[in-house]
Amino acid sequence: MRKIYKKLLISAGIIAVIILIVFPPFHRWARAHVNYITATEDHPLNCLSCHLYTQKTGFIPKLINADYYSPFNLAISAENSELYIVAEEAGELLIADTDKKNVKHRIKVGDRPHSVILDSRGEFAYVSNQWSDMVSVIDLKSYSVTDEVKTGNGPAGLALSSDEKFLYVVNSYANDVSVINLTTGREWKRLSAGNNPTGIGMNPEKTSLFVTSRRALLAPYGEPVVCELTVIEESGKRISGRMDMESAYMLENIEFTPSGDLALIPMIRPKNLVPSIQVERGFIMTNGIAVIEQKENGRTIQLLLDEPNAYYSDPFDVAITPDGERAFVTHAGVNVISVLDLDSLRSFINRHTTEELDYYSNHLGTSSHFVISRIPTGANPKGMAMSSDGKNLYVAEHLEDRIAVINTENLETVDRIDLGGPRRITVARKGRRLLNNSKGTFQNQYTCFTCHPDAHEDGLVYNMASKDMGRNLANTQSLRDISETAPYKWNGKNHTIYKQDGMRFSTVLTRNEPFSYDELDALVAYIVTGIPYPPNLVYNPTGELNAMQLRGKALYERTKDKYGNEIPEKQRCITCHPPPYFTNRQFEDVGSLIASDDSMLFDTPHLNNIYASPPYLHHGLALSLEEIWTVYAHKDTHGRVNDLTKIELNELIEYLKSLGDPEFYREEEKILKAKLKLR
Repeated sequence: MRKIYKKLLISAGIIAVIILIVFPPFHRWARAHVNYITATEDHPLNCLSCHLYTQKTGFIPKLINADYYSPFNLAISAENSELYIVAEEAGELLIADTDKKNVKHRIKVGDRPHSVILDSRGEFAYVSNQWSDMVSVIDLKSYSVTDEVKTGNGPAGLALSSDEKFLYVVNSYANDVSVINLTTGREWKRLSAGNNPTGIGMNPEKTSLFVTSRRALLAPYGEPVVCELTVIEESGKRISGRMDMESAYMLENIEFTPSGDLALIPMIRPKNLVPSIQVERGFIMTNGIAVIEQKENGRTIQLLLDEPNAYYSDPFDVAITPDGERAFVTHAGVNVISVLDLDSLRSFINRHTTEELDYYSNHLGTSSHFVISRIPTGANPKGMAMSSDGKNLYVAEHLEDRIAVINTENLETVDRIDLGGPRRITVARKGRRLLNNSKGTFQNQYTCFTCHPDAHEDGLVYNMASKDMGRNLANTQSLRDISETAPYKWNGKNHTIYKQDGMRFSTVLTRNEPFSYDELDALVAYIVTGIPYPPNLVYNPTGELNAMQLRGKALYERTKDKYGNEIPEKQRCITCHPPPYFTNRQFEDVGSLIASDDSMLFDTPHLNNIYASPPYLHHGLALSLEEIWTVYAHKDTHGRVNDLTKIELNELIEYLKSLGDPEFYREEEKILKAKLKLR
């Protein structure tokens, strides 16, 4: 027994000595490693944060993550007995019993459904599927999909014609509206809309439809942000007008008062032309509504819903009671609903001139004249549906997997409908909530989503705070699948997502520490694992290139010019932009510096889904892919192109527009690497 004890004691001593020898240098290495990744010196040494929760493939992600429903938009039956819920992540339409407060039917639809609308007879529901380019037609007697109607790219908002023989479908990626003949089940005509349109609404007189758009019309930096509101004449089903919404964007939805005197549109007023150092004065984002008077020479008025010391970020949907007395606006970034007294709103705008109202469009005290309550909700409130009697308001708590039921008289949440999603909140889900919440910014002024809607980019160029105000403009970059594309920022100064969203975010934008270390871990986990690319259904729907794109691909990969001369390696497209992410993650000078830039090299951007990211270049002055070469690199500073004809340049650009999800190009990456080894 003593021998065994002695051996154990010796073994323990050896292990202790090994630990004493090995642990200090390992600890120092681990500390240095975490310091490098996070750009701080006190982030906890937790290997799980990076090496467990950021796994994208294999067994571990399936174990630690979960599948959520993520309710997005709603509709309610005429008798108020059934609530129709678009489950964005599940790809389903959920039908809930409003009395029993449970889901009774789950109908599989397309990929990333956006909106649902019912016909007046309660016979059919129509669901737009943004990532499938079609509308699901659902028989409400059998609760089954009976047809799939082809639309334009990215179908979102829906509206039925006055006689319900046609369906208007807003195509958010194609920037147009499909008019579907419901008798034939086919598209009848296509109408041009604004940039990234999503919402549509018909006035009570059923004479006009208004289409909202989220992204601003393309224009050089320095010109005011302008979003288009497209007006469709119902009788002829043609465009009858286009209204400019100046200094506003993210116009998601629209609702008319029952009397038809006003139209209300939630919107954001960005201050991207002002240096971001003035964040404490509301000079990055303000949030409010556009009010459009529906009369001859009616005014378009913008009023803030913010307060001097509290902002209500990312307004999304608007609902109005049948008596026209109250309006409700969801603020997805602060988990709140603003309640507006519409008679007070009418009184306010009627007693002020247009010039005075222009002044009030930037006044943080304006909301006190007509906002009567703020109702708290669950995480990320989005679409709403009002009961026909106006007593109940149903709210999609997007990142809570439930529906809130609000009493519109006492303005309180009186019940909730649980959709049956996972009870646990995964680390990535927590990160998604953080990306969509403004709690870390000054007085809740904006969220990550504000500048990165749908985890993409907003198409704006910002005057970021720097040592010289007004220098080094920054075109917003997409967050989609960026885990393999470090470093970050146009100048590549942020080597990890931790630094980009931690130290850099707090220094340049929030002016405080927006996230705790646990929260930053969760945010990084979501960005790394949870943001896929939408399918490129416009330019590459099947994964096979057409003849024009194949010719463009040959030009993209060429090593000799048209005259047989060897193209220097740095002037070949594929050198700096190899698959699968079409970036070599190196720094280059492509001749794009302008007078307001410091002298610097730029991190090579990835090109996946590049068609969806105008404007281009770090300063956003190239409004199209063509302008990259025809305006800003005519001396072959951005690849060898000057020997190409106009047609050949178009072919090259068509190939670039075909680039999609990086997973499609893994095999091409292997082939390219094999060729390089043979040289």
